[in-house]
Amino acid sequence: MDPARPQSPIRLHRMALSGHSHRVELLLSLLGLPYENVDVDLAAGEHKRPAFLALNAFGQVPVIQDGDVTLADSNAILVYLEARYAPGSWMPREPLAAARVQRWLSVAAGPLAYGPSVARVIALFRRPDDPAPYVARAHQLLAVMEQELAHSPWLAGDTPTLADLANYGYVARAPEGGVSLGGYPAVRAWLRRVEDLPRFLPFARSPIGLDE
Repeated sequence: MDPARPQSPIRLHRMALSGHSHRVELLLSLLGLPYENVDVDLAAGEHKRPAFLALNAFGQVPVIQDGDVTLADSNAILVYLEARYAPGSWMPREPLAAARVQRWLSVAAGPLAYGPSVARVIALFRRPDDPAPYVARAHQLLAVMEQELAHSPWLAGDTPTLADLANYGYVARAPEGGVSLGGYPAVRAWLRRVEDLPRFLPFARSPIGLDE
């Protein structure tokens, strides 16, 4: 058996409209790994039932099953898949370069998740929350990304890394949460570079929010 190929298709427990799920599916596609989607009905509370909680006690998607490995948390899954099946291709091993990628993984779990992601969730699921603080936080993040991407083609340097995959989805769909990308040309150019990657997998769109 080729050690860089799974013995059987990786099972991805996901929600199609989840950016966290998409970043994992995107890496699976970019690596050309065989996988099968297992859609989790969050609206019906399937993620809070015992069968799913046995996979992830936090009750969140995504989760992968790769042979005898069960792993939750999208960023942890990205790190695992890269190290297991394509070491060094999407996560540099040189200490400073690796730290730069980790910085953006932290951004994906922090400002991204609690900015444009929440603004989109409020619109998508018609939650009663005030979106204004999350839209403002999204623009703060985009301003930083715009500044850095004006001098670098990718978030963590001259080549695409896990940093780009982890941040792509919720930035690309930020307009669905009322966050315009119109004032961020470098960010929009970066999104197009991600979308031009071989075997890129588009993130599902929702008919809500702004056009751009």
